[in-house]
Amino acid sequence: MSFLGLRKWPTPARLISVAKPMWPFLTASLLTIYLVGKAQDMGVKSEGFRNDPRNPYAAQIAKQSHH
Repeated sequence: MSFLGLRKWPTPARLISVAKPMWPFLTASLLTIYLVGKAQDMGVKSEGFRNDPRNPYAAQIAKQSHH
């Protein structure tokens, strides 16, 4: 019997039973976040944007290049 159209569904007893089919998506998400972060960092520190006044890290990059 259902209450207001909601049925009782079995819920997983352990977290591993939920994470087991999701591991490819979690791995791909972490890899994507890491690679996008690295690409952004490389883009900010590239020669074309190193001295751009719109670059929020320009002062930090200039300070590191003098050392």
